[in-house]
Amino acid sequence: MMVGALGVVFGDIGTSPLYTMRAVLEAHGDMTSQDEAILGVLSIIAWCLIGIVAFTFVGLITRADNDGEGGILSLASYLTRRTAVSARIKGTVLVVAMAGAALFFGDSLITPAISVLSAAEGLQVVSADLSRWVLPLAVIVLSVLFLLQRKGTEHIGRLFGPVMSIWFVIVGALGLPHIIANPAVLGALNPWYAIRFALDNPGLAFVSAGGAMLAVTGAEALYADLGHFGRGPIVRAWFCLVFPCLLLNYFGQGAMLLADPATISSPFFNLAPAWGRIPLVILATMATVIASQSVISGAFSTARQAVRLHLLPRLKVVQTSEDMGGRIYLPAVNGALFCGVLLLMLMMGSSDRLASAYGIAITGTLLLDLGLFLLFARIIWSWSWVKVIAMAATIGVFEVLLFSANTLKIVSGGWFPIAVAVVVVTVMATWKRGSHIMFGGRAVLEGSISEFVDHVRHEHVVRVPGVAVYPHGGTDTTPLALRTSVEFAQVLHERVVILTVVNAGVPHVACEKRVCLEVLGDPADGLVRVTYKVGFKDSQNVPEALRLAVAKNPGVLDFDPADAWYVLSVFRLEPDDSPTRKQWPRWQRGLFRWLERMSANRTQVFHLPPERTVVNGEAVLV
Repeated sequence: MMVGALGVVFGDIGTSPLYTMRAVLEAHGDMTSQDEAILGVLSIIAWCLIGIVAFTFVGLITRADNDGEGGILSLASYLTRRTAVSARIKGTVLVVAMAGAALFFGDSLITPAISVLSAAEGLQVVSADLSRWVLPLAVIVLSVLFLLQRKGTEHIGRLFGPVMSIWFVIVGALGLPHIIANPAVLGALNPWYAIRFALDNPGLAFVSAGGAMLAVTGAEALYADLGHFGRGPIVRAWFCLVFPCLLLNYFGQGAMLLADPATISSPFFNLAPAWGRIPLVILATMATVIASQSVISGAFSTARQAVRLHLLPRLKVVQTSEDMGGRIYLPAVNGALFCGVLLLMLMMGSSDRLASAYGIAITGTLLLDLGLFLLFARIIWSWSWVKVIAMAATIGVFEVLLFSANTLKIVSGGWFPIAVAVVVVTVMATWKRGSHIMFGGRAVLEGSISEFVDHVRHEHVVRVPGVAVYPHGGTDTTPLALRTSVEFAQVLHERVVILTVVNAGVPHVACEKRVCLEVLGDPADGLVRVTYKVGFKDSQNVPEALRLAVAKNPGVLDFDPADAWYVLSVFRLEPDDSPTRKQWPRWQRGLFRWLERMSANRTQVFHLPPERTVVNGEAVLV
């Protein structure tokens, strides 16, 4: 499990030594001629790793899980389900979660671009003539990676852990000889070096601190991938291998720069002897591909969680593994990421310029994670206000300063993750509001289920042989297709199953707890409701849910789901310019209608057999 965690969880943070030191020391003039600047930057990086990653994320935040699952949306889902949380706080939590997810999508665009580009730039260290091949090589590598997503990564994933294990060992080994040659560099572990650097050069130290955040990129992955491996393997992998190897490499780079400032051209690759640089470029490229894969998979999982929280429209989800529900592929998300990454690389052209865009996404995500964690600690763990304020005053203030430092880079690239976040939040807010309005309009059309049951019992309705299944989102209303069949044709199947999919707000729901049967009215009427509970990592497989219900209730249900007819109620959205809609801007209503049209086919979402699925529609004004 530790090896597996190395391959999935730590790919992003494990490749940060490729670009961090150079990005920080060259961001605002060459600082390598100042020994105190090198030691001050090293101290800042070391204490970012210690304070933010080791103490805050690994030590504390990974303990705040949602039935074993981590990530900002998972934590938000847990908090919003608590009855002790007021509606106002739930609304705030939802907004924070939307912003955090939006910044994560921005991170998902930047990570593959900066990681693969920084690895390819190792060719320039081997030979200056190879510099023209850096960008084409990065484009080719990432194009192949995104094209392979549809086939699943379970087979390639088996290599991730061993490759990253080798990577971390070599990363640590590269720095060790330089530290031995200049052991005085270890003095930078003393935070006084960072403090003195800040006192002597406050402006320079402030800017450097913003760049030093590159060293902790991927800290969110520690939390987001909690459900894949559990906290134990992640904690042990961090403290036993990742953390010490990262420190060795950073301090090795610092020792080398103190001895030879000219190596700032590529501090990481210059750690290696000349004969080892080409193999190191190959290994670094493999490591950055793994880091990119980790964040791409994380974007797939985050998007599906957002769909289940009604923050995004339905998206087509392809299961790439029969054994692991978390192994998924979302074509729409994959295509958007691929186009965004290529555009970003062509716009920026180098890892140095991409580093300016990276800091805002990292620090913003860390701040939002910390804010939700403190709320979780106060409400769920009953932390005293003293503990909450103490952590906010130390780690929180530190992260605010780092975020503020990165705002200086908005013009030079930091605008990109902000723009991505604004677009994603706008889409989420529009879908959330539109869904609420649409479901309100649907409820009026559908009518009460109890009244419908009474109507069937007392009115003359022709019953025809067979079983009809009506997937339906509400518990108190009637599926529109079912009501239409009775009102217009006075016809109803002998057996009617209303199947309601309920998102439980947890990662997984155990098979024995997924379905619950309720007989509607008189058992002789043949009307039942099956409640199908799913977690945000479970597949919404309606025929499989019916098989579970039949096996669990053989006395009530005795049919083969393969022989049933499935009837979907579809709502066509029409423009509504009535006075009640004037407060909702026209552009936002148009965006919502477009998102609804782009939504995945529910036949595919529910895994229904197309040849036995019927669609019945009605118009809703939005």
